[in-house]
Amino acid sequence: MTESAWLLLSDSSPALRCRVLAELLDVPDDDPELADLLPRRTEDAQALALLGSEPEGLQELGQLLCRLGAMGFDHSHPRVAELVERVFAHQRDDGSFPLTEFRTDDRYTMIPLQAALPLRAVGSVGAATDPRAERAYDWLIAQRVEDGSWPTGLVAGQPGSVPGYRKLPGSPGCRANTEAALAALVLHPQRARSEPARRAADLLLRRETRDEWALGTEIARLHGRERAAGFISLHSRFDLAFVLDLTSRTGVSARDIRVADLVGFLDGLRGPAGLWEHPVHPELSRWLTLDLLASLRRLGAGNWAGEGPRLRFRPDDVPVKRH
Repeated sequence: MTESAWLLLSDSSPALRCRVLAELLDVPDDDPELADLLPRRTEDAQALALLGSEPEGLQELGQLLCRLGAMGFDHSHPRVAELVERVFAHQRDDGSFPLTEFRTDDRYTMIPLQAALPLRAVGSVGAATDPRAERAYDWLIAQRVEDGSWPTGLVAGQPGSVPGYRKLPGSPGCRANTEAALAALVLHPQRARSEPARRAADLLLRRETRDEWALGTEIARLHGRERAAGFISLHSRFDLAFVLDLTSRTGVSARDIRVADLVGFLDGLRGPAGLWEHPVHPELSRWLTLDLLASLRRLGAGNWAGEGPRLRFRPDDVPVKRH
């Protein structure tokens, strides 16, 4: 892993190199190379474009914060702090965020994503422990169903349907909402390894799907190569790199047979130089490799293994659109 990390340091992106040094090589804060790269990171063309953009609506605002977080920025940066405040300005008294900010269909009165997406946004830049975020987390946890998953939502007080591409094998829950909730939980320093997060990870790991074509979908969105369109359909693809990232943050270990099988599959996709090539956007291969190496490193320090079965996924309702 260390050899691959050193290869990543040859990349031209100061943001990527900062993250390699901090996340893979554990350099101290006063490391000369890191100190040199940090100010250069803000001068990066992609970073400048993101910091200067003006998002429209809460969902675009949230995606912007996620993208800035992927570049290594946090809420100590004045512009990022301003964007975080703009997210919280939409918050309702109960801790959630208005569903109308995300969709105009008024059949649903609740969809867990209405809190999960803003929480992931502020968590991406280190603001997950803000008291306002804690209220939103409490609201999100309260929406779980009996088996620990999250539902599609409520329509006239009744659970909404779960189309085939969003089914969780062996669960009545919605994979899209469960995955989104986990993406928010794992960015909180305490909630990442809580029972709700580990239960969600256990449910996601049940799905035995090897969609090689979808690998790196989330990386492509975070770096602007693909548009983060839709609401619930944001999580339509089963991106194995994203799943491994989320579940590894809960403290799961490679001793979990499902994790071990997933790691074995991903290792088989690794190139001769020890890097992973992005299946659609080759220019993002080093970012994808950073993401996967960081996940594998976390697995090495994992301390729990789930007992859930491996269930082959069969979308018996609505097929996944490959777009």
